[in-house]
Amino acid sequence: MGEHRETERTPATIIVPRTTEKLTVLSLSPLDEDHLSLQAIISHSTWMLLTAHDFGSAVTLLQHHEIAVILCERDLSQETWIDVLDHINALPNAPSLIVASRIADDRLWAEVLNLGAWGVLTKPFDRKEVIRSVKSGWQHWHDRIHVRAKKMAVATFCGGHSGAGDAVRARTANGQR
Repeated sequence: MGEHRETERTPATIIVPRTTEKLTVLSLSPLDEDHLSLQAIISHSTWMLLTAHDFGSAVTLLQHHEIAVILCERDLSQETWIDVLDHINALPNAPSLIVASRIADDRLWAEVLNLGAWGVLTKPFDRKEVIRSVKSGWQHWHDRIHVRAKKMAVATFCGGHSGAGDAVRARTANGQR
């Protein structure tokens, strides 16, 4: 009979690319327990957590740090998460905004997504859900930044070689194609 040889199998592995970019998260909440809970959840990582108790403090942090994700309490003292969204949308590299609330019903989800925020987190925070949401928000922010950078590089390159573009524009202006 033939010889039976067992082949060695290499176990499957998943390679997760490590990024050198630091993930900075801003927790915007008037409640200290929110900041403490988030710090405990992300302390395992290289993520940096900044905290602000009010909108003015958050604006100051946004001016001095590149923040990828903001976890914002739905009910702030004077402003709302919508005010925060309006402010960050005016920034060149707007962070992803995740709204935190004890009541994360369909109405809040619909409002958050329709107005352009990234997502909703239910409080009290669940470790896995916070990590998943922040990673997803970071990926969205990261992809937007890199797409914008590529578009700017292409525009710069094309702008530097405008001769061909000028000829096309001249022909188009004269009704030629």
